Amino acid sequence: MKTNSFITCFLLALTLLVSGCEPLQDFSQLQQIQQRGVLRVGTLNTPVSYVYDGDTLSGMDYELASDFANHLGVRLDMSPAYSLTELFNELDNGNIDIIAAGLTLTPERAEKYRSAPPFYNVSRTLVYRQGSTKPKDFSEVDDPILVLKDSGPEELLKQRKIQYPTLEWIATDDEDPMEILRMVADGEAAYAMVDDKVLARAQRYYPSLAEAFTLEKQLPVAWMLKKSIDDSLYSALIEFIGANHQSGHIAKLIERYFGHIEKFDFVDARSFLQRAETTLPRYRALFEKYQTEQFDWILLAAISYQESHWKPNARSPTGVRGMMMLTNDTADFMGVTNRLDPEQSIEGGAKYLTYLLGLIPDSVHKDEKIWFALAAYNLGFGHLMDARRLTKSIGKDQDNWADVKDVLPLLQRKQWHQRTRYGYARGGEARHYVNNIRQYQESLTWLIREQAKQALLAEQAALMQEQAKLDDNSSSATATLEQTSAAITLEQASAAGNTEIVTP
Repeated sequence: MKTNSFITCFLLALTLLVSGCEPLQDFSQLQQIQQRGVLRVGTLNTPVSYVYDGDTLSGMDYELASDFANHLGVRLDMSPAYSLTELFNELDNGNIDIIAAGLTLTPERAEKYRSAPPFYNVSRTLVYRQGSTKPKDFSEVDDPILVLKDSGPEELLKQRKIQYPTLEWIATDDEDPMEILRMVADGEAAYAMVDDKVLARAQRYYPSLAEAFTLEKQLPVAWMLKKSIDDSLYSALIEFIGANHQSGHIAKLIERYFGHIEKFDFVDARSFLQRAETTLPRYRALFEKYQTEQFDWILLAAISYQESHWKPNARSPTGVRGMMMLTNDTADFMGVTNRLDPEQSIEGGAKYLTYLLGLIPDSVHKDEKIWFALAAYNLGFGHLMDARRLTKSIGKDQDNWADVKDVLPLLQRKQWHQRTRYGYARGGEARHYVNNIRQYQESLTWLIREQAKQALLAEQAALMQEQAKLDDNSSSATATLEQTSAAITLEQASAAGNTEIVTP
């Protein structure tokens, strides 16, 4: 009996010892991630997926990946790849767990990879430059199309090559979607093919880009992982994404990154970028002086452009005036004595926006409070609250900007505004107003980054040029020193009567 007890205890101890030393690969994929304490996610540097501006990280895929890592109780390691080929190689080699890069599940990818539940849909779009001939279909495309290697558009072109034998394309592995669109905008390429949402954002930076025609529509965008008998990570993703769809969190992210992208106005976008380079520098210091934690100078500048196009003497038919278009009552409330003075106008506008922001109920998510405050700045706080009450009355979320902005136009219709406290209001204009500001903010953010990048490159080029001059001077000085030394040696040797002199 004692022997059996000893054997039982020995076997139990041995089992515990072996299980404690069990190799990591014997765990499920999800257990490996939790044992490692890190979720490894591959992505691409795009405005939608992953952006680092030197201070903060952003991007829809980045935000969701952060949430998923927190859900698993691990740290996020999100690394951008230089190309799609590299990204899929990293997944194939087991160096990352998931690809989160705004990609669609194409037929070729579906054979090799597993897709998580989709977030939103996109369409394939052929892009050309305004001013050149617009092709109606592939039969009228007379130059190679620029695409990313191993991308969905490249797969599509391979399929269409059967129908259009003369179709040609260049698949690049060195650029990202924004860069190939820049090449079309600058005339370095005639055509490119990207997803429609990528084009919509790029048009705010490169207004000359235009859609020629659309091909595949409503393609689901989703994260991807390797196919495996082990369903642990896949199951966790299904649960996580399903819960975030149900809670409305994904809808809020879609609103944040795509909600302001509506109809594109080429003339307006081009005019804004031109004035941002010529007019804005005169007032930038004032926007910077009166920026707040919630309203940074770029957002204040975007608001001012929407209000007055940065014209200090701007005036509307309703009597609002100045760069921030303040009413007399608002100016008095904010202590502004001269609405036409740029500094007073910007200071008063910033203070009033901050005041309105403080009135927005705390039930509204902090990331969306600004859009509610902007609507109130344009429409009036009372009309905004009417819109929120209407939103709730029709079964939508009064704290969700996406729902409220769809209800705002109802304030113009009698059957709806007669049910409100403050009556008729131009709610459709308020919706357009907020969307415009968000687009100007995005364009200006990009422009400032580009200017900083160009300034850095110019500084580096100047330093390299200066270093080259120093090197040239140093080489000249060294050569002169060597020649002087040789001359002295020659003179000394001659004086010593040495007839076997070898000159350098």
